[in-house]
Amino acid sequence: MTEHSPLPTVPSLELQRYLGTWYEIDRLPMRHEPEDATDVSAHYSLNEDGSVRVQNRCLHNGELEESIGRATPVDASNSKLEVSFLPEGLRWIPFTKGDYWVIALAPDYTTAMVGSPDRKYLWLLARQPDMDATIREHYLARARQLGFDIEPLIHTPHTGQRTA
Repeated sequence: MTEHSPLPTVPSLELQRYLGTWYEIDRLPMRHEPEDATDVSAHYSLNEDGSVRVQNRCLHNGELEESIGRATPVDASNSKLEVSFLPEGLRWIPFTKGDYWVIALAPDYTTAMVGSPDRKYLWLLARQPDMDATIREHYLARARQLGFDIEPLIHTPHTGQRTA
Protein backbone atom coordinates (compact mmCIF):
# COMPACT_ATOMS: atom_id res chain seq x y z
CA MET A 1 0.00 0.00 0.00
CA THR A 2 1.32 3.43 -0.92
CA GLU A 3 1.40 6.12 1.73
CA HIS A 4 0.29 9.52 0.56
CA SER A 5 0.61 12.88 2.22
CA PRO A 6 -2.74 14.45 3.10
CA LEU A 7 -4.58 15.60 -0.02
CA PRO A 8 -4.98 19.38 -0.01
CA THR A 9 -8.29 20.84 -1.10
CA VAL A 10 -9.30 24.32 -2.15
CA PRO A 11 -9.54 26.55 0.95
CA SER A 12 -13.25 27.13 0.44
CA LEU A 13 -15.92 26.34 -2.08
CA GLU A 14 -18.88 28.62 -2.68
CA LEU A 15 -21.48 25.90 -3.04
CA GLN A 16 -23.98 28.14 -4.85
CA ARG A 17 -21.38 28.95 -7.54
CA TYR A 18 -20.41 25.29 -7.87
CA LEU A 19 -23.98 24.14 -8.54
CA GLY A 20 -25.10 23.57 -12.10
CA THR A 21 -23.81 21.44 -14.94
CA TRP A 22 -20.26 20.13 -15.27
CA TYR A 23 -18.85 18.02 -18.09
CA GLU A 24 -16.33 15.28 -17.45
CA ILE A 25 -13.13 15.94 -19.40
CA ASP A 26 -10.99 13.15 -17.90
CA ARG A 27 -11.32 10.49 -15.22
CA LEU A 28 -9.43 7.62 -13.72
CA PRO A 29 -11.09 4.27 -14.48
CA MET A 30 -13.70 3.14 -11.98
CA ARG A 31 -16.09 0.25 -11.78
CA HIS A 32 -19.17 2.51 -11.56
CA GLU A 33 -18.62 4.04 -14.99
CA PRO A 34 -18.07 2.09 -18.21
CA GLU A 35 -14.73 2.91 -19.83
CA ASP A 36 -16.45 3.54 -23.15
CA ALA A 37 -19.07 5.94 -21.75
CA THR A 38 -19.38 9.20 -23.67
CA ASP A 39 -20.94 12.60 -23.04
CA VAL A 40 -20.56 12.30 -19.28
CA SER A 41 -22.10 15.15 -17.32
CA ALA A 42 -23.03 15.93 -13.74
CA HIS A 43 -25.70 18.34 -12.61
CA TYR A 44 -25.58 19.58 -9.03
CA SER A 45 -28.53 21.26 -7.33
CA LEU A 46 -29.36 22.09 -3.73
CA ASN A 47 -31.77 19.91 -1.75
CA GLU A 48 -34.06 21.48 0.85
CA ASP A 49 -31.90 20.07 3.67
CA GLY A 50 -28.76 21.80 2.34
CA SER A 51 -27.24 18.66 0.82
CA VAL A 52 -26.45 18.53 -2.88
CA ARG A 53 -28.44 16.48 -5.37
CA VAL A 54 -26.05 14.80 -7.81
CA GLN A 55 -27.42 13.77 -11.19
CA ASN A 56 -24.81 11.94 -13.26
CA ARG A 57 -25.57 11.10 -16.88
CA CYS A 58 -23.73 9.47 -19.74
CA LEU A 59 -24.28 7.66 -22.98
CA HIS A 60 -23.30 4.00 -23.04
CA ASN A 61 -23.89 1.89 -26.14
CA GLY A 62 -26.12 4.68 -27.42
CA GLU A 63 -28.37 4.59 -24.34
CA LEU A 64 -28.74 7.35 -21.76
CA GLU A 65 -27.74 6.16 -18.29
CA GLU A 66 -28.39 8.15 -15.14
CA SER A 67 -27.64 7.85 -11.45
CA ILE A 68 -28.90 10.12 -8.71
CA GLY A 69 -26.93 10.67 -5.52
CA ARG A 70 -26.60 12.96 -2.56
CA ALA A 71 -23.48 14.85 -1.50
CA THR A 72 -22.97 16.31 1.94
CA PRO A 73 -20.18 18.74 2.89
CA VAL A 74 -17.86 17.29 5.54
CA ASP A 75 -16.75 20.65 6.94
CA ALA A 76 -17.41 24.38 6.66
CA SER A 77 -15.01 24.78 3.70
CA ASN A 78 -17.49 22.84 1.50
CA SER A 79 -14.47 21.54 -0.46
CA LYS A 80 -14.72 18.04 1.03
CA LEU A 81 -17.94 16.20 0.36
CA GLU A 82 -19.19 12.67 0.90
CA VAL A 83 -21.35 11.25 -1.87
CA SER A 84 -23.71 8.30 -1.86
CA PHE A 85 -25.59 6.80 -4.79
CA LEU A 86 -27.43 4.20 -2.73
CA PRO A 87 -31.23 4.36 -2.61
CA GLU A 88 -32.46 7.02 -0.18
CA GLY A 89 -33.37 4.55 2.59
CA LEU A 90 -29.92 2.93 2.61
CA ARG A 91 -27.70 6.03 2.66
CA TRP A 92 -27.27 5.83 6.44
CA ILE A 93 -25.18 2.63 6.15
CA PRO A 94 -21.52 3.27 7.05
CA PHE A 95 -18.81 2.81 4.41
CA THR A 96 -21.20 3.49 1.53
CA LYS A 97 -20.10 7.05 0.86
CA GLY A 98 -17.34 8.14 -1.47
CA ASP A 99 -14.98 11.05 -0.99
CA TYR A 100 -15.46 13.95 -3.39
CA TRP A 101 -12.74 16.47 -2.63
CA VAL A 102 -12.34 19.60 -4.75
CA ILE A 103 -8.57 19.85 -5.11
CA ALA A 104 -8.33 22.56 -7.78
CA LEU A 105 -10.78 25.16 -8.98
CA ALA A 106 -10.55 28.01 -11.46
CA PRO A 107 -11.34 31.39 -9.83
CA ASP A 108 -14.32 31.78 -12.18
CA TYR A 109 -15.63 28.27 -11.41
CA THR A 110 -15.26 27.09 -15.02
CA THR A 111 -12.85 24.23 -14.32
CA ALA A 112 -12.51 21.92 -11.35
CA MET A 113 -10.45 18.91 -10.40
CA VAL A 114 -11.92 16.48 -7.92
CA GLY A 115 -10.26 13.51 -6.29
CA SER A 116 -10.24 11.14 -3.36
CA PRO A 117 -7.59 11.22 -0.62
CA ASP A 118 -6.50 7.65 -1.46
CA ARG A 119 -5.72 8.85 -5.03
CA LYS A 120 -7.95 6.14 -6.59
CA TYR A 121 -10.49 8.57 -8.05
CA LEU A 122 -9.87 11.68 -10.09
CA TRP A 123 -12.09 13.79 -12.33
CA LEU A 124 -11.28 16.85 -14.40
CA LEU A 125 -14.49 18.81 -14.95
CA ALA A 126 -15.45 21.86 -16.97
CA ARG A 127 -18.55 23.93 -17.62
CA GLN A 128 -18.15 23.19 -21.34
CA PRO A 129 -17.69 19.73 -22.92
CA ASP A 130 -14.22 20.62 -24.18
CA MET A 131 -11.12 22.19 -22.69
CA ASP A 132 -8.10 24.05 -24.01
CA ALA A 133 -5.16 21.61 -24.15
CA THR A 134 -2.85 23.95 -22.19
CA ILE A 135 -5.36 24.34 -19.37
CA ARG A 136 -5.96 20.59 -19.33
CA GLU A 137 -2.24 19.87 -19.09
CA HIS A 138 -1.90 22.39 -16.23
CA TYR A 139 -4.51 20.51 -14.18
CA LEU A 140 -3.08 17.10 -15.02
CA ALA A 141 0.40 18.28 -13.98
CA ARG A 142 -1.12 19.35 -10.65
CA ALA A 143 -2.70 15.90 -10.29
CA ARG A 144 0.72 14.28 -10.83
CA GLN A 145 2.25 16.60 -8.20
CA LEU A 146 -0.44 15.50 -5.75
CA GLY A 147 0.46 11.83 -6.24
CA PHE A 148 -2.21 10.67 -8.69
CA ASP A 149 -1.17 8.05 -11.24
CA ILE A 150 -2.67 9.55 -14.38
CA GLU A 151 -1.23 6.96 -16.75
CA PRO A 152 -4.59 5.10 -16.98
CA LEU A 153 -6.55 8.37 -17.33
CA ILE A 154 -9.55 8.19 -19.65
CA HIS A 155 -10.24 11.24 -21.82
CA THR A 156 -14.03 11.44 -22.07
CA PRO A 157 -15.40 11.80 -25.60
CA HIS A 158 -18.19 14.33 -26.12
CA THR A 159 -20.17 13.68 -29.29
CA GLY A 160 -22.49 16.65 -29.08
CA GLN A 161 -25.43 14.57 -27.90
CA ARG A 162 -27.09 16.15 -24.89
CA THR A 163 -27.00 14.40 -21.54
CA ALA A 164 -27.07 17.51 -19.35
